[in-house]
Amino acid sequence: MGAEGLDDEDVPALTTGQAADVLGVQPAFLRSLDAGRMLRPRRSAGGHRRWTRRQLTLAARVRALFDEGLTLTAAWKVVSLEDRVGEVERERDVALAELDRTRRELARVRRESAEAVKARTGTTSRSGSSVHVNRVPGLPRVTGTSSPGGVCSSTTPATSTDITSP
Repeated sequence: MGAEGLDDEDVPALTTGQAADVLGVQPAFLRSLDAGRMLRPRRSAGGHRRWTRRQLTLAARVRALFDEGLTLTAAWKVVSLEDRVGEVERERDVALAELDRTRRELARVRRESAEAVKARTGTTSRSGSSVHVNRVPGLPRVTGTSSPGGVCSSTTPATSTDITSP
């Protein structure tokens, strides 16, 4: 193992005796975790167990629960479930962040769409009321203003091609 592996939590660097010393437990405790298939240390070429820092962290959590009176199996299940809850919380946080991003994007698209519709429709204001003029491409724009009775007061006569809506 080179110096680059010293910070890696998953490098199998410690023998069972070294790992037991680090945790302050008997080597038999670590062997029981292996025998119970709770933690599976890698094996060296000679068949000796090699423990990672991540495995030692889990073993320490199991040992604390075991010392509180839980069986080894129950302690392992608690640690496993706590880890799974942590994973689900992280997944939830990622999903919520994605949902928030998607909602912002949807709001942006809706704003841009509304602005585009407004620009195409051409909203104009006449004497305090808003009149929406629907332009048909290729047809002339109506000039003048309409009177309250709906009669066009323009000098240009209205044609059937002029489309307005209240």
